[in-house]
Amino acid sequence: MSIDTAELPEPEGPEDRPAPAGNPGWLSDDELRFVRGRLPVVYVEAVPVRVDGLGKITEVGLLLRSTPEGVLTRSLVSGRVRFGETLREALFRHLENDLGPMAFPQMPTTLVPVQVAEYFPMPGISPYVDERQHAVSLVYVVPVTGTCNPRQDALEVTWMSPDEAVSPQTLDELPDGRGRLLRDALAAGGC
Repeated sequence: MSIDTAELPEPEGPEDRPAPAGNPGWLSDDELRFVRGRLPVVYVEAVPVRVDGLGKITEVGLLLRSTPEGVLTRSLVSGRVRFGETLREALFRHLENDLGPMAFPQMPTTLVPVQVAEYFPMPGISPYVDERQHAVSLVYVVPVTGTCNPRQDALEVTWMSPDEAVSPQTLDELPDGRGRLLRDALAAGGC
């Protein structure tokens, strides 16, 4: 059985260049807007943690980002799953993109998520809101053992105790329902 994929548009500038050869999952901004308006998009989200020798969570890593309006917010590691990419590959790619190549994530042996979040562009359908799209996110708690140096648009990775991470003040810094998502993911991890 063969599956046809759409032809890539001609690159107009650096932001329109396709992903590396062999990855048909790349979409231009226009194509992504078109898809987001018509289909749910699959995402992975990760809560980076540090664990002790018994596997107990000792620290939680949250990204600090600035919105286009200049507001500082906290976020989880997250991103889309590309066409033809496995969940494991997508999770590893986003962890490396957001935390840096020296983070050394300890990928879960099984890819059963600790949480599934469904985001809607209309508030009130679920506790999770994404005004751009309807998205389904598979959430994982992932231990990291290395040095984290944020990349992409993250300003820093803040490590805090599980109690600090689920404090009302920290949860309020996570927009669009992600505070609840963090609290539920850490509860699934024994915190």
